[in-house]
Amino acid sequence: MFQEPDYRENLSLALSEVLDDIGVNERMVMRRRRHLMLKETMRNIMYRLTDTNMTEYYLGSQSEGTTTLGLDSDIDVLYCNHDFNIIQDWSEWEHGKRNYLMIQDENTTPGYCFLQLLRHDEPLPVTVIPDEHHITDRSGRILLKNTKFNGIIPGAVDHGPSLAEQGQDGFCDRDNVPAFPCKSWPQSASGWLDRQGIGRWPTLDLRRYAVRTGCFVVPTESKVSEYPELEWRISTSLAEKHLMFNLNITQIRCYVLLKMILKSFLNPQGEINISSFMCKTVLLHCIENTESSIWKENNLFICLTYCLLELHSCVQNDRCSHFIIGENNLMAGQFTAGKKHELSKNISDFLQNDGQMLLRIDIDDLGYRLQVKLNMVPHGAYYYQSSLAIHEFYMTSEYLNTAHITSITHNLVLRHLHTKNIRAMKNCIGKFITFIVNGNRLVQAAFKFLAPFLFTTYGSILASSSIGENNQVSPQALVWLSAGLNSDISSSRLKLASVFYSTGDMEKAELILRHTEQQYYSYPVVPICSCWDKPPPAVTAEFKRVCGEQSEDCIKHITAFCVRFIQKEINCVPHELQYEMFRSTQDDMIHRDQYEDFWMDWAVVDSLPFLYFLQYKIYSHLQRHQDQQQALGKLIRTIATDVNLGHRETALNILGQCMEQENRPQNALKCYLLSLQQRARNNVANFHICKLLSGVLAGQ
Repeated sequence: MFQEPDYRENLSLALSEVLDDIGVNERMVMRRRRHLMLKETMRNIMYRLTDTNMTEYYLGSQSEGTTTLGLDSDIDVLYCNHDFNIIQDWSEWEHGKRNYLMIQDENTTPGYCFLQLLRHDEPLPVTVIPDEHHITDRSGRILLKNTKFNGIIPGAVDHGPSLAEQGQDGFCDRDNVPAFPCKSWPQSASGWLDRQGIGRWPTLDLRRYAVRTGCFVVPTESKVSEYPELEWRISTSLAEKHLMFNLNITQIRCYVLLKMILKSFLNPQGEINISSFMCKTVLLHCIENTESSIWKENNLFICLTYCLLELHSCVQNDRCSHFIIGENNLMAGQFTAGKKHELSKNISDFLQNDGQMLLRIDIDDLGYRLQVKLNMVPHGAYYYQSSLAIHEFYMTSEYLNTAHITSITHNLVLRHLHTKNIRAMKNCIGKFITFIVNGNRLVQAAFKFLAPFLFTTYGSILASSSIGENNQVSPQALVWLSAGLNSDISSSRLKLASVFYSTGDMEKAELILRHTEQQYYSYPVVPICSCWDKPPPAVTAEFKRVCGEQSEDCIKHITAFCVRFIQKEINCVPHELQYEMFRSTQDDMIHRDQYEDFWMDWAVVDSLPFLYFLQYKIYSHLQRHQDQQQALGKLIRTIATDVNLGHRETALNILGQCMEQENRPQNALKCYLLSLQQRARNNVANFHICKLLSGVLAGQ
């Protein structure tokens, strides 16, 4: 095949088909982009609702859809703190903000800057060092050190501007990049706006959009900096993201192939000699300097070769110019002369091999898949995932991730609201609705997932207040509770059932529970809990099939969120579950993380155990003893067999109390001891054991 005169076109088409099969196609790229943008939107809604002056941006390969399962790319998250204002001109100074003047002079590396502290009450420089994060330079300017963010994320590893955070099993690692905003386009990038290559790309509209995005400064220095603690890199990441969103599928596939080559041949054993960002930069330069007509499927290999030639030239000349800030050399100080020679030789070998080394790429079984497409080996001689299986994997991961971020956002909003009064909560929800009405399609989509949880919580708080006054549920509370019923398959319905149970309306509560149980087993449902770091839930083949076939709306029918009651909902909570709100002794509090364990002041329980517990209690009141025992058996079986429970210790605690009511103290004690095995501290099982033993001793 490699001797045929048109083999490059055949190879290009085969490569395109292989990449299509592993998920690098228009449909999957767009879906993955939308997923990350939806996640970004949810996070930023949470910041708005909690009055946090922050914006998150999801950047890099995951957000661009330019990765594969085998490339296993990190999620790059840029955290922009709007309390800071970086200015390039004094007219941009803002009263009350932490203003810093961007300084670029003979002491800064191109593409980098110093940040001079300015006064917040008038546009003048600060003359006295305010804290250990600032230093005076030889010119008397007060400059901000880039070490300000060191240690901000526990367990994170410093990787240039980012703080790398290892993900739990099943979740991507995260590169968390703190940043300050600058509303104006960087002066050092002004030349890019007038630059025009052969490909007439980027277009004028793209450049205009880029200017509107402004830029950021991130805390990292150049590798050749003379002032490593003071330099901040100027980032045009939003403009770059928009450029990547405007590439065609052949250009995206070319970038994916470059990263596979990088990982397979140029950066072995996880080395970072040439970064994927350098490959992206090379690709953008090549697109700018070639006719747009060459970037099509039957030319993919030619395009890849052209990019590798450009990369080889960059290595040879020790220069890879940033696509937007051309003076910034990405390869400055990047590698030694010996490493340069090695990289240059490896790229040359690949180029001279005329594509045959592609057959040796193991990532996503690309090499073998390519051999099959080229009829070099028989199909089926080696197992690899089908395109359908890959599609289902992507969709399952994205839907679970959407559910996970919905759960996290709800949790964080509750943390903000649980100390507020009812008026403040109503104002927050009103602000949320106003924000949604004026929002774009992504905001509307986020509303669809988040709103029912907020409505249910507010309705439950109103119900708790009215139950405390007259043991009735106000009509207003029922309106809000009804508006939130479609949050997921079960959690909001269970809260409504718990409200009716708390007022003694057992018939209505039983009807809701019966309907919820029927719905639960009509779909392949998985529990969702984000209260603590746990692996994503184990899912069935049927769950994956549903994810692969249906739109994201199916998330509400195939997920069961944990049921959360904050203390203002206490009158809607069965007394057996109320104990969970008081789980922590003074000694336990020392072992709580103030940022992660706030939910421990609430009553939180998985949906299915709570459903069966409520059935047990309600059937007792209705004197339907056979149904009561069936509910108890289902509760026991669920705790024993459901590997996805997020609050097994709580389920065991309520089961133990059921055993006490059954006059089975030994079984109750066993439940509490098993609960402590799940969570040794901050567990109300300790109290239940003391109460149980005290009762036993008193009865002797």
